[in-house]
Amino acid sequence: MKKQFLIPTREEVTPTNQAIFDNLKKALGFVPNLYATIAYSDAGLARYLAYQNAKATLTNKEKEAVNLIVSEVNGCSYCLSAHTVIGKMNGFTDEQILDFRRGKSENPKLNALVQLADDITRNRGNAANETVNNFYANGYTNENLVDLILQISDKTAMNYLHNLTDIAVDFPLAPAL
Repeated sequence: MKKQFLIPTREEVTPTNQAIFDNLKKALGFVPNLYATIAYSDAGLARYLAYQNAKATLTNKEKEAVNLIVSEVNGCSYCLSAHTVIGKMNGFTDEQILDFRRGKSENPKLNALVQLADDITRNRGNAANETVNNFYANGYTNENLVDLILQISDKTAMNYLHNLTDIAVDFPLAPAL
């Protein structure tokens, strides 16, 4: 039987994490359950948020496209739901979001990005030469490749955390493909 993870309350986390909870509540209106779960680690939540919010060469739209395909490949209902909401906030339509989850886009540049993110995630850090070459042919650089890998690692970590803890999804559930 899998250990049941309870979502820690503000009172159950360290003072450092209580301050972060307060900031999240101010910024978002709530503390997402997955972030609260990270707060089981005294340093984990601050470390993760700094990593997630670090400057990158990928746009917010590109990051969301990557987050959606990586979460689909890793089977994370929490992150699919959260990034469906965030994707809409970034101007994507329902159909575009579903396409990203299917590993494609009508936009050639986003298509190259999503296909490479899909290939890297499915093949644990490896990708077909054709997929990598298509990424570069669509205007991406070595710097973008590094940022893509960092984005995949960010989302994979959260996918794994949710898949292992199975904490409640606090966003509208993403539709099934």
